[in-house]
Amino acid sequence: MKKLTKTLTYDAPAEAVTAMLDDPAFRQAVLERQRVLRGSVDIDGDVARIEQVRSGADIPSFARSFVGDEIVIVQTETWTSPTAAQIELAIPGKPGEAVGTLVLVESGGTTTETVELAVTVRIPLVGGKVEGMIADMVKHALDKEHEVGVEWLAR
Repeated sequence: MKKLTKTLTYDAPAEAVTAMLDDPAFRQAVLERQRVLRGSVDIDGDVARIEQVRSGADIPSFARSFVGDEIVIVQTETWTSPTAAQIELAIPGKPGEAVGTLVLVESGGTTTETVELAVTVRIPLVGGKVEGMIADMVKHALDKEHEVGVEWLAR
């Protein structure tokens, strides 16, 4: 298991960040910035479901046999309050997942979003390497989400 903690800071109150994360147009803009092949966003009440299909072209050879030409990642956020959610990243049909939390904390008009995930890939020998690769992919995706978020909140 590989643990991942990522902190994103927004110059906005928590209410504005929550509203942004609850906006399908924001989530779609993030998918576009991440350059996914295909993606969809479904926000229904307290549950946000983002499905993305990424190219496997730039995946290291040791992992390509595991993921194939495309990687499907289904991200489900179940919001337990306006500032906290349970996150699950599933890779349908593959023995891997990431589970954790997303928490927003506001201080002096600035909001910090902390994402903590545990990535698990159940493949003998290369599982740890694939976990690291997935963790790096998630970090990069969160960096892109933060870029879009900063621009979004500045509008």
